[in-house]
Amino acid sequence: MANAGKHDREKRPVRIFHIVTHFDMGGAEKVAANIAASQTPGTEYHMVEVMRASTPFTREFMDGLNRSGIRFHRAHMPDIRFHFLFERIAALCFPLWFLPVYLRWRPDVIHVHTETPDMSLRAFFLLFPWLRRCRIVRTVHNTRLWTGQDKLGRHMERFYQRAAHNVAISPSVQSCYAKAYGLSLPIIYNGVQPVDQKPYAGIKKGCINVLFAGRFEQQKGVVHLVRLLQSMAGDRRYHFHIMGDGSLRPDVERAVAQCDNATLTPPMFGLSSVLASFDCLFMPSEFEGLSIMSIEASMAGLPVVANDCPGLGDTLPPSWPLKVSGNDDEAFLRLFSEVIPHSDLRSLGAEAKAYALSRFGIRLMQTEYEKIYLD
Repeated sequence: MANAGKHDREKRPVRIFHIVTHFDMGGAEKVAANIAASQTPGTEYHMVEVMRASTPFTREFMDGLNRSGIRFHRAHMPDIRFHFLFERIAALCFPLWFLPVYLRWRPDVIHVHTETPDMSLRAFFLLFPWLRRCRIVRTVHNTRLWTGQDKLGRHMERFYQRAAHNVAISPSVQSCYAKAYGLSLPIIYNGVQPVDQKPYAGIKKGCINVLFAGRFEQQKGVVHLVRLLQSMAGDRRYHFHIMGDGSLRPDVERAVAQCDNATLTPPMFGLSSVLASFDCLFMPSEFEGLSIMSIEASMAGLPVVANDCPGLGDTLPPSWPLKVSGNDDEAFLRLFSEVIPHSDLRSLGAEAKAYALSRFGIRLMQTEYEKIYLD
């Protein structure tokens, strides 16, 4: 940073801006908020959204920022998720409304999370290159970047490799990024704070309560959820609690309608506080960056039945017995039919919790990022 910036920082806290797509319940948003909740003296954290969220979780998200003393700045572009074209429009509009925010607060560090904020900050510095005096930090959250946008992706990666401190969130992300873009990134694992647990009112007594919670999209392996529900329909040993929403909701609704041992409910804000009420979590994701949901479950002592895909297998002990390779539906069915009913789920949950606490602590994550911010 310039000497003037260093001199100014002696008079005020180091201002660190986190830019996320929207104030909602996504994994990258949780990570950014958890970093920004740091209480390190001499730092001042801000959160910025690119698209103005208006979901049932937006108010709770902002209330959490307020409780942590994090300033936040709301976008003007509405959060439209119909097509990635709207994300490009939001990125192009971002510089004009962000400029007065930037000039008012003069951030020392700007930290971007996921592709839409990546595009937005790049557009900002293309329009106002003389303002690029701050340190740029960028977290790569996923094993797949710029899907269907290869040319744009190459341009973005050239810029961020020159201009930013890039960080991967898992060995899988590190490996996939190096293969695609030729650079091995340092790893800082996502950190999760253990949450005090309370009972979930919908638990069914006398059976194994299985939770699926996530977006009803291809990435989350919804097709495998549907097949499992079809195979396990009528099995009184289980009750499946399906929480979420998304474009594949009709498929899930049809599967649940044919089951007398499944319940479909909307997404639940604060789900992490009731995870211990369930007996296991089902995660057939096709890919992840580093799954916050899986880590939160482990922190609560909830065993995860998972596809051993990049970014999800990384969150569980290496010899974890409830992992399946290649989203094999028959292997999932064997686990639920033959293995889980005879497993000590409480002991497995304790093993997962110990692993998560040793690897994914929130203060460790904050400290590692602040080394980059304050160096």
